[in-house]
Amino acid sequence: MEEFDVVIVGGGLSGLFCAHRLAGAGMKILLIERGEYCGSKNLTGGRLYFGPIKELLADMWHELPIERKVIRERLSVVASHGSLTFDFFHERFRESHSFTLLRAKFDKWLAERVSKRGVMMLTGYRVDDLLVKDGQVKGVMVQGEAVGANVVIAADGALSFLSEKASLRARRPEAFAVGIKEVIELDEGKIEDRFGVERGEGVAHLFFGQPTGGVFGGAFLYTNSSTISLGLVLGIGSLIRNGKSRVSELLEVFKERYEVRRFIEGGRTVEYSAHLIPELGLAPTSRLVGNGIMLVGDAAGFALNMGFTVRGMEFAIASGILAAETAKEAKKRGDFSERTLSGYERRLRESFVLEDMGRFSKIPFILQDEALYSLWPYRFIDFLHDLYSFDRMPKERMGRAFWKLLRGSVLNLWGIRKVLQLKDV
Repeated sequence: MEEFDVVIVGGGLSGLFCAHRLAGAGMKILLIERGEYCGSKNLTGGRLYFGPIKELLADMWHELPIERKVIRERLSVVASHGSLTFDFFHERFRESHSFTLLRAKFDKWLAERVSKRGVMMLTGYRVDDLLVKDGQVKGVMVQGEAVGANVVIAADGALSFLSEKASLRARRPEAFAVGIKEVIELDEGKIEDRFGVERGEGVAHLFFGQPTGGVFGGAFLYTNSSTISLGLVLGIGSLIRNGKSRVSELLEVFKERYEVRRFIEGGRTVEYSAHLIPELGLAPTSRLVGNGIMLVGDAAGFALNMGFTVRGMEFAIASGILAAETAKEAKKRGDFSERTLSGYERRLRESFVLEDMGRFSKIPFILQDEALYSLWPYRFIDFLHDLYSFDRMPKERMGRAFWKLLRGSVLNLWGIRKVLQLKDV
């Protein structure tokens, strides 16, 4: 049986950044990725906030293969017959606010860099089980072959098999969402003209309401260098309750909307993918470390839906780096027990990761209320339609129209409950 100091299972952001930080530390590292290459199964096209992780990346962030710098934030409230879009720009966004990226390209680049730094990469292989001896994880089984390790880093995604095997997290259908996405190829100049941005600049646009068909979730559109990423994220529990199974049809309807089709007209779909996403963060019973094992990224549940934006990639990067620092400390001590590896949780608490995950933990549960998608957007859009419409009939007083909106959406038991829920957010 070949022995390693650290075996990392999963070649996504958390696993690769963990490997990158461990490289050069005098440790024998193996990264196992079940895809043909790192990035072959990581098809996210989204945005990465740089502020929280800039110090962790040091000078490396200047070299990252990003797509566009996000300088405009858009949020649309959408009903079947109309919409309202908030469009926010700030000069400071031109500094290093956030960037769009394509994970297939990004992860492949990072894997090549990690490999050059001496990390052994094993791609196209699936991990079948953990090796456990006397309550201590001692490695993994890879297609019938034992691979020994002092520490196993579980970076195997939202449906982490390893976290379940180690009894650290349990799968709950309501804790996951399914994301479906298309990447549409379009000339760089057309993207800049249509979105009103300059070269290298881009837009992040979220849609709330009708696109999900009354299901908990939302739609998104991100501008890349010469492509547009757009799609839907839908809560699995809500899909089941509403009996909706053909989510691809919702995406087609979304693409045909006036607010979307003018941006993608003439484009060519070059990629279509689906992906499971952790939606509700950390469960109260979840643990992040055990004897000889640590959970990072999606496997740990590190994703945060804040309503006006969705975060995950910076959590994945930070958790991978902090797990690497903990593994180095454990190697120095010669102790890979849960007690020593709990230093990982301490590092997470001292960072933005658990601070933000805890501070905004109630938001995903508030957003699960399906009335927010099936009722409230329609009432709000109807109110705006009445406000801006004039015909031969006398115009209703604005105060009365506004009162009707409040009475139908906020000044009732549902609205009061929502306001009370928001007070601690």
